[in-house]
Amino acid sequence: MEDQASELKILMQEYNEKSHRTVPTGRKPRIIAITSGKGGVGKTNIAVNMAIAYAKTGRKVLLIDGDLGMANVNVLLNVVPQYNLMHVVTQQKKMSDIIQDTEFGIKFIAGANGFSRIANLNDSELAYFTKEFSTINNFDIIIIDTGAGISNSVLRFVAAADEVYIVTTPEPTAITDAYGIIKIIATELAMERNMNIKLLVNRVHSADEGKRISDRIINIAGQFLNYKIEYLGFIYDDPAVTMSVIRQKPFMEVAASSKPAICVKHIVGRIEKTDLVNSDGVAGFLRRFLGKK
Repeated sequence: MEDQASELKILMQEYNEKSHRTVPTGRKPRIIAITSGKGGVGKTNIAVNMAIAYAKTGRKVLLIDGDLGMANVNVLLNVVPQYNLMHVVTQQKKMSDIIQDTEFGIKFIAGANGFSRIANLNDSELAYFTKEFSTINNFDIIIIDTGAGISNSVLRFVAAADEVYIVTTPEPTAITDAYGIIKIIATELAMERNMNIKLLVNRVHSADEGKRISDRIINIAGQFLNYKIEYLGFIYDDPAVTMSVIRQKPFMEVAASSKPAICVKHIVGRIEKTDLVNSDGVAGFLRRFLGKK
C-alpha cells in the first residue's frame, strides 16, 4: 500500500505540472480511437473517464460511441440517446441534432449498427454526410470508443484516427489479443501512413506490473513486427470502478481521488505534453475512414 501511495503521489505531481494549460485555439481536433483486442478489458470505461478528465482541463470534448454492435457508452453516462449517427447517414437529422449534452462536461454521440454503410452512399448522400460530419471540427478532443476485436468497423476507426490507444489487462488472453490487433495494424493498416499507437494496461496492482506487461508486448512487436509501440500508462485495479459502473456515474465524478481516477488524470497529462504531428482534422479522419487517398 505504501508503494501505491508513493506511485500515486508521483502521478499527481506530474499531472499538475503537465495539465491545466491554456486551451489552444485555431487548431484541428485531436482524434483518438480507444480499442482492444478483446472485450471485458475496461476499454469503454477508460474512454468515458478519459473524456471527462480532458474536459476538466478546459478542453471541448466529444465522445463518440463507435462500438456499432454493442454500443454501451450511454449506459455508463446514464443517458438515453434519442438519435444516433445513422440518423445523419440516412439524412433524417443534422449532426447538431444528435450531439447530446451530458452532466459531466462532455458531449456525446451514440453509436449505431450499420454506420459503416457510409462507404456505399451515393455522391449526394455522401456529400450531405461529409458536410454534417465536418461540423464537429470545432472540438478540441474527439474520443472514439471502438468495438473490441478486429471487425471491419473497428479497423476503419483505427485506420482513420490520429492516435490509437490499445487497452489490455495482465490476463494472458488479453495480452495475446492486444498483440493480435497490433499485428494487424503493423502488417495491414500502417502500410498507408505512420500510425501513432500507444499501449495502456488496465487493472494492474502496481506500476511495475503495468510496465512489465507493456514491455513484454512492446518488445515482441519490435522484434517480430519491426513496429514501434509506445507505453501510455497504467490504471489500477480498484473497487471504485465497479461501484461507479453500478451507479452509472463515471469514477472521475464519484471517486475523483481514487487510484483509477488519478491514473487517468496522469495519462491525460502525458498526452497533453505530446504535440500532435500532422493532424488533418475531421476531413482527414473521414477521408481515411472511407478509404480514400
